[in-house]
Amino acid sequence: MSSEKRVPLENYVEYPAEEMLSRVTTFTEDLKRRRTVRDFDERPVDRRIVEEAIKAAGSAPSGANHQPWHFSVIEDPGKRKALREAAEEEERAFYAGKAGDEWLDALSPLGTDADKPFLEHAPVIIAIFAQKRGGVTVEEKRKNYYINESVGIACGFMLAALHQAGLVTLTHTPNPMRFLNEVCDRPGDEKAYMLIVAGYPTADATVPEHALIKKSLDDISSWI
Repeated sequence: MSSEKRVPLENYVEYPAEEMLSRVTTFTEDLKRRRTVRDFDERPVDRRIVEEAIKAAGSAPSGANHQPWHFSVIEDPGKRKALREAAEEEERAFYAGKAGDEWLDALSPLGTDADKPFLEHAPVIIAIFAQKRGGVTVEEKRKNYYINESVGIACGFMLAALHQAGLVTLTHTPNPMRFLNEVCDRPGDEKAYMLIVAGYPTADATVPEHALIKKSLDDISSWI
């Protein structure tokens, strides 16, 4: 027998059609300004901003509402140094041939390399972990479902929230990332999913021209 209980939908606001279009257009145009940045100023970011972005990420939909994520904000200089050293070791192997020629060729217009100084000096570094087991409370240890999909959506929410706050961001996914469990003191049954770096851009920050190329609406959608 189902244990489902229903409650009224609260806080929904319906807007006139023209206002709906205006709101989504404004949101889209703002998101289109978002760029992946690697040149971070070392100015600190108010902790409250980061906390609100984490709360935004935590509001994402998830399989069975188990919310299979943990956000570890890395502030300790020693841990940041260890993070950079471990990540750069993995990246050197990646660029030395582990990635394969096709992948490296795809990355070449972006100008990325194994040097990751932002992992030590950017004001905000958040490691996101995916949890294999959990539940709607932290005490539960049930099987989680649609983990990658759920955590991926949460990361998208976080990037949008940080952008809305006026910060620039970078996603970093060294592979493998098992070293992050040790750096962040996370249990072995959690999987490091992504690093999100955020902060203010330096005055001379640049982005690759290649990154400005975006597929058109017709290229990415169809109405059937």
